Amino acid sequence: MNGATQEVILVSSTGTVLGIADKLVAHQTPGRLHLAFSIFVFTSKGELLLQRRSDVKHLFASLWSNTCCSHPRPNESVELAAQRRIGEELGMTLDVESLGTFEYRAYDEKSGLTEHELVHVFAGVSDESPTPNPEEVMETKALPLSFVLADLARNPAAYTPWFQPGLEIARDWWRTRR
Repeated sequence: MNGATQEVILVSSTGTVLGIADKLVAHQTPGRLHLAFSIFVFTSKGELLLQRRSDVKHLFASLWSNTCCSHPRPNESVELAAQRRIGEELGMTLDVESLGTFEYRAYDEKSGLTEHELVHVFAGVSDESPTPNPEEVMETKALPLSFVLADLARNPAAYTPWFQPGLEIARDWWRTRR
């Protein structure tokens, strides 16, 4: 949510588009349900590429999360937005597969803002080295999925609130590929 005014797509819990809202307004507590996406990139060795969110992010700054996450723009498909953002955040290009959706709501105590999103989950495989945009990403690391799952269980507060439900969907996808 850095820089110029951005808009998000407001939706019902079934995904019906209800309108457009200023991104910051949509995140005012209690939060308005809007479209989002989360991308999980695995390496050919089975590692999951994680990002640590920039400390200038308005919501859940400095926490670990999935490879890339954001919102589609008005009149932009979620699939195209996912391709665009993985390039903008990490300088990567890859094909991703749509896996499903989940809804969540989470309050960020640091900012006083609330995420309420209908999240489309995508996954893909790449061994490309990311080139993180420092306004978006503080650091990246690729770790074995078993390590990530164990660390998430031990240190859930180190991760974004949307990470675990998205990871459950992506983990099942990854297991079917092996």
